[in-house]
Amino acid sequence: MLPNLFKEAAPVLELIENAGYEAYFVGGSVRDHLLGRSIADVDIATSALPEELKRIFSKTVDVGIEHGTILVHHGRNHYEVTTFRSETGYSDFRRPDSVTFIRSLKEDLQRRDFTMNAIAMDRTGQIIDPFGGRDAIDQRIIVTVGDPDARFGEDALRMLRAVRFLSQLSFSIEQHTFESLAANSQRLENIAAERKLSEFEKLLLGPRRQEAIQLLSKSGMSRYLPGLNEKNRQLISFSSHLTSDLDLAEIWVLLLFELGLSGKEVDNFLREWKHSVQKIKRYKQIHSMLLHRFEYQWNLESVYKAGLDVAISAEKVFGSLRQDECSLEVVIQLYDLLPIYNRRQLAVSGNDVMTWMTKQPGPWLSETMAEIERAVIFGKVPNEKEKLKEWLNAFNRESEKN
Repeated sequence: MLPNLFKEAAPVLELIENAGYEAYFVGGSVRDHLLGRSIADVDIATSALPEELKRIFSKTVDVGIEHGTILVHHGRNHYEVTTFRSETGYSDFRRPDSVTFIRSLKEDLQRRDFTMNAIAMDRTGQIIDPFGGRDAIDQRIIVTVGDPDARFGEDALRMLRAVRFLSQLSFSIEQHTFESLAANSQRLENIAAERKLSEFEKLLLGPRRQEAIQLLSKSGMSRYLPGLNEKNRQLISFSSHLTSDLDLAEIWVLLLFELGLSGKEVDNFLREWKHSVQKIKRYKQIHSMLLHRFEYQWNLESVYKAGLDVAISAEKVFGSLRQDECSLEVVIQLYDLLPIYNRRQLAVSGNDVMTWMTKQPGPWLSETMAEIERAVIFGKVPNEKEKLKEWLNAFNRESEKN
C-alpha cells in the first residue's frame, strides 16, 4: 500500500501521462518507501520538457529550469518535477558543465549516485529498477551506479553522501566503492565548506555515526574536511565518546574538546566550517562552561552565569567524557534555587546605584552591580530595592574599613 504522499501526488503523474509523456516517482522517497521509512516529500521525473509541462499545468514556478526542474502547483500541494536528463563534464567536481534533456528513464537513472537512489516507481506502485537498487537495499549496501571513480569524479560530494547514508541507514559501503572513496578523497578539496557542513551534520545525527566518523578517518576523507587534517587520533576518540543523547550543538562542542582547541582556535575552526554567528556564539558558551566544569563543581554562580540550557549541554558533554561524574540533576536543582536568572531581574538599576552613591558613571558601577548580583544569587540579601540599598551601604562601609 502506497503512503499518502504518493497517493496525493499520483494525479500529477496521471495528468502528465494523459498528455502523452512518462512520469515517475524517483530518488530518496522511493528508497525510503522500500525501506519502510517515513517520507517527507516526493520528487517526480518525467519525459516531458519544461515547456511541455507548462502547457499541462496552469500554475508552475521555474525553480531550476536550466536543469529541467519546475515547481508544479496542483490542488493544495506543490511538487518539483524534473525532465529526464543526461549530464556531461564536471570541471568543478560538483555540477555538470552541460545538461541535455532526454526521453529515456533508464538514461536518467544512470546518472544518479547510488543504486538505491536510482529506482523509479510509477503511480500504481510498480517499481522500475534497471541497476539493482532493490537488491542493494535488501542487502543493506551502498554501491554506486556503475564505476565509482566516475561517479565521484562527477560530484565529489557523493563521497560524503556515501558515509552519511551509512550513518543514517545503517548500511555498509560495498568494498569497491569504499576503495574508490579512499582513492578519490582528495577531490573533496573542490567542495565548498557549506556543502560539507550539510552532509557532515546529517552524518553526525545518524544512528551509526561512530562508525561513520571512523570511516572518514580510515578512508582519508577527514584530511579534506575543515580543521581535521592529521587529526585521526582525535577523531577516533571523538567517535568513542559520541553518545546517542547528544544534540548537534553538543556534538560540535565535544569535537572542539577532543581537538584540544581553545581561544581563537575555536573561532577559526567554527568559521572554517561556515557556521552562523549565532551558532558559533552558542557553541563557544557551551565549550567555555565545559572547560570550567573540568576544573570546578557546579555552584549557584556558575549555573547562573551559564543559564540552564548551556549548563545542561555542558554537563551532557562532560558526561559523555566522564559518565560516572555526570550531574544533570545537580544542575537543575541549583538552577531552581536561583532567586533571579539574569541581571535584568534585579530590583535595582545602575541609575539607582548612582543616585544612592551620588557618583558619575565609571568602571566602579559595573563592579558594584556585579557585587549586588552575587549577593542576591548567594542569598546574602533579598532581591528587594530597600533591602539592596541597605546591603550596599553596609558593603561600602565594610570596604572602606579594609
